[in-house]
Amino acid sequence: MAYDIMFLRVPPGRTFDEALTEANSAYDPDADLKPMDLTGEQRAAWDRFVQRTEREIGPVTTQEYPYSLTLWRDGPAGWLQPAYAGDSADIEIPYRYPGREALPIMAEAYRIGRMAEEEFGIEGYDHEVDQPVRTGDVSLAAARLGGVARWAQETLT
Repeated sequence: MAYDIMFLRVPPGRTFDEALTEANSAYDPDADLKPMDLTGEQRAAWDRFVQRTEREIGPVTTQEYPYSLTLWRDGPAGWLQPAYAGDSADIEIPYRYPGREALPIMAEAYRIGRMAEEEFGIEGYDHEVDQPVRTGDVSLAAARLGGVARWAQETLT
């Protein structure tokens, strides 16, 4: 289980929740997953995103899977993993940063999330704290991540 920030392509005049509801309504749990089919523009956006992340944040590792392109960032702030599939993306942050340890990794996650919005033309939303990535309060998200991580360490270990 991880803290997950979602990104979707939101059509003009629609809200993030409307786009999410539409995407969820098209989901068939019994159907085989379709491999991603990125356009040349989407692949170029991924390349720009990776280069920008390395330039502005630090070293990363990437991997291509049939259903997404994935980037791993393991730096001084901690570990996180953005994944991109063309019209959607997400960032996963493990619940291993209790209390104040959560602020640096969440600040990095939101910074990377804002770069993803700019490069991919998608919108990010953090349902954990009910706020958009673009204008969201990083300290609120860090408090949530840090609180859950602290609870997990105290309760489950």
